[in-house]
Amino acid sequence: MVRVKICGITSWADAKMCVDAGAYALGFNFFPPSPRSVTPSEAWEMIRKLPPYVAAIGVFVDWDPAAVSALARSLHLSGVQLHGNEPPSAVAALAAQGPVVKAMAVKRGFKLEALKRYRGASAILLEGFRRGFHGGASAKLDWSVARQATKYARIVLAGGLTPENVVEAIETARPYAVDVATGLEVKLAKKDQGLVRAFMSAVESVG
Repeated sequence: MVRVKICGITSWADAKMCVDAGAYALGFNFFPPSPRSVTPSEAWEMIRKLPPYVAAIGVFVDWDPAAVSALARSLHLSGVQLHGNEPPSAVAALAAQGPVVKAMAVKRGFKLEALKRYRGASAILLEGFRRGFHGGASAKLDWSVARQATKYARIVLAGGLTPENVVEAIETARPYAVDVATGLEVKLAKKDQGLVRAFMSAVESVG
């Protein structure tokens, strides 16, 4: 089954609900402008309760690599996800210490060859582009582009995914994993149990 990361977790109730539904990984956002941002102490109160084999991924935007590394160690993060303009050197430095997912927005003029710059990353997250946003904007991308990108890296598909379209997205893009936040909310920063279960069921149906 394609792995599912549910991002923008802001409460233990939501974390437990997503884990119980079968999520492979949870994302904890450390980008203060985001309405889904949490503090390190808030994240730790959730991460320390996670069961074995559920990955805790920290989401960062243009942090200094040393600071990312320090927080990753202190919170026992399973990996880090970089959503800013981090250069390949920063990705490589962090990848030497643990799994790194580099997010890239697919916008006009996007070249698949650009993925080669981030060979150090464990995976590349592709999402749609919306000016002024670093993820979480529900901006879809052309899933066929993501399919082509699998030639270059493990691809995490994000952007505008919902229980209604995730099957088509997976069948078209054939990603390593999918990443969802907004598509599982009826209230900002609060995951909806019905949507979470419907999303997981849809992913499982793909096989």
